[in-house]
Amino acid sequence: MAMPPVLALTTGEPAGIGPELAVMLAAGAPAAGTPDRRVVAVGDPGLLAERAAMTGHAVEPVECRPDEPLPPPMAGQLPVWPVPLRAPSRPGVLDPRNADYVLETLDVAVRACRDSRAAGMVTAPLHKGVILEAGHAGFTGHTEYLRDACGVDEVVMLLATGQALHAREASWAGGPHLRVALATTHLPLREVSAAITPERLERILTILAADLKRWFGVASPRIAVCGLNPHAGEGGHLGREELEVITPTLERLRNEGLTLDGPLPADTLFTPRHLAGVDAVLAMYHDQGLPVLKYAGFGRAANITLGLPLVRTSVDHGTALDLAGSGRADLGSLQVAVALAAEMAQRA
Repeated sequence: MAMPPVLALTTGEPAGIGPELAVMLAAGAPAAGTPDRRVVAVGDPGLLAERAAMTGHAVEPVECRPDEPLPPPMAGQLPVWPVPLRAPSRPGVLDPRNADYVLETLDVAVRACRDSRAAGMVTAPLHKGVILEAGHAGFTGHTEYLRDACGVDEVVMLLATGQALHAREASWAGGPHLRVALATTHLPLREVSAAITPERLERILTILAADLKRWFGVASPRIAVCGLNPHAGEGGHLGREELEVITPTLERLRNEGLTLDGPLPADTLFTPRHLAGVDAVLAMYHDQGLPVLKYAGFGRAANITLGLPLVRTSVDHGTALDLAGSGRADLGSLQVAVALAAEMAQRA
């Protein structure tokens, strides 16, 4: 009988809710494990033990080596690939000294995936500001860090609600089941227009179409593309990016076989009529598409990085410093991210 895939769960910002989410996930797992995956945390075992005690979960972190098999699953145990904190951590209190700890957990998980010791990685939230404060200039988030760590030129951030994880369930016919990809990610709004180039759009749409086939089983992906400007530029009166960049690029890619709708005004694209039969939406910038997706399924959605040579999913929320240590964190998004990573790993 084939062993379920091992998923590496990085525990994120130590002052946030990531460590207790890992504990909560282990506390809810049956003694025999789950049939489709095994999860190993990547982080500081002492931190996980402290957070388990603080939040009232009877979970024991068990240190393991990444180059050795995981111990048999047992109720109340959480296998951990240990990475030591650089400084003591308190819930809700950021400390730049632990920025390198957070990045090391990512490096450990990436190496495990690249060496086939893990079938995929799932990431708890980190805090971009404290990593920048620690001197890691130019850090913009998990997505770009993993792109560089894996040595690829382009990746795509895709968020999917929990109901839209399978091939044709992205249709709004039965409700707001949605996948939204981003042409640009963590950029200031004033820089977005210059970043929307024919070359970028071609790379993003090519990856998105290929990985909808690869990871989601969509044989012929149909992608709806947002315009950049209000009313998709109103024929050039509200901006010319649609006329000069987006539309010509979409036409060229249609001629190469991609099924693309748009560019469409974002304020009407996210309606049942336009989303019927659509497998994913490409938004031009972060806050054009993600507010709609999070309204449709916040806490029950996952973040997926497409274009990597490995499986990576993440939660749809931040570090929630105000909830850290309280035991009130919502496990829902992490459960979706883990389930999706296991599904993707089975397709690899």
